[in-house]
Amino acid sequence: MDSEITLRVDGRRETLSVDTRTTLLDALRERLGVTSPKKGCDHGQCGACTVLLDGRRATSCLTFAVANEHSEVVTAEGLAEKDEPHPVQQALLDNDGFQCGYCTPGQVCSAVGMLDEVKSGWPSYVTDDLEEPVELDEDEIRERMSGNLCRCGAYANIVTAIREAAE
Repeated sequence: MDSEITLRVDGRRETLSVDTRTTLLDALRERLGVTSPKKGCDHGQCGACTVLLDGRRATSCLTFAVANEHSEVVTAEGLAEKDEPHPVQQALLDNDGFQCGYCTPGQVCSAVGMLDEVKSGWPSYVTDDLEEPVELDEDEIRERMSGNLCRCGAYANIVTAIREAAE
């Protein structure tokens, strides 16, 4: 059974017809041609499909497109301002925070969402003092980015890039 839904994707209003079982990832890639979110594990474990959904990190392979009617979806493609990369994208470029690039769009969206969580004061498992502002050290970044895997092993540079973007 198909349903017509409307999403705002990277600043564009998109109306499309999808089977009610279609994931947001498949709707983005197969129906709208937005290919920056990648299909990695299709189980929400690798983070390659991470997008910002109404401003929060989401694994798009685990959410149905119809459940996100009228939502704002931002992919790595939608973060740049005209020809200027987002500060997280620029930091990854400057610090060689990628190798093959497959996981990079998900890493970028996850890092942007994670930095917003830190600004909002959200603690993580490794946050020492829940009464004080979060100190974004390497352990904090690693914990918060643990849902995004890089098969090439560029983690050290990814962490460095995120620290740089946060400053």
